[in-house]
Amino acid sequence: MELLKRRIREDGRVLSEQVLNVNAFLNHGVDPKLISEMGRTFADRFRETGVTRVITIESSGIAIAYATAIELGVPLVYARRRTALMNEGEYYAERVPSFTKGIVTDIIVAKTLLTSNDRVLFIDDFIANGDAAKGLLRIIERAGATLAGAGIAIEKAFQPGGQWLRDRGVRVESLARIASLSGGQVRFVGE
Repeated sequence: MELLKRRIREDGRVLSEQVLNVNAFLNHGVDPKLISEMGRTFADRFRETGVTRVITIESSGIAIAYATAIELGVPLVYARRRTALMNEGEYYAERVPSFTKGIVTDIIVAKTLLTSNDRVLFIDDFIANGDAAKGLLRIIERAGATLAGAGIAIEKAFQPGGQWLRDRGVRVESLARIASLSGGQVRFVGE
């Protein structure tokens, strides 16, 4: 998606060879027009898969997932990053590390929001090592739901997360695939 690549080049900040900051337009400050276009793009790419729910993880993926769910006309579910006491025993939970946050958290999804009848589309802002995606996939499997695919805004292709999903037969559609952040420069796959 050329619009996203342009915004990454113009407004993204390379913090290290592993970390790209896109706070200005994607996961702290949000550009509504860009997010809407991303949602349309993901919906177009996955419309034929029979998605019944869009799923993401709190919090940076919510805006993109919401835009995608609107375009597909289906509900959105987001995995929370903490345990709510009122839901004790009524949710699926997985412990996942966060690459960018440097912490380990529990992600939870209420059992009433994800069933064996669902075909879910996983949407997220980034994939790096894929730990959050792995945890969410375990939840989807435990619910008996079917994963229709994964839509990733920015894939750091030099880290294993996206390839890990592909190796398991998951259809992955990434809008921008970064080959390298070395030397403080963003280089996309294919350049």
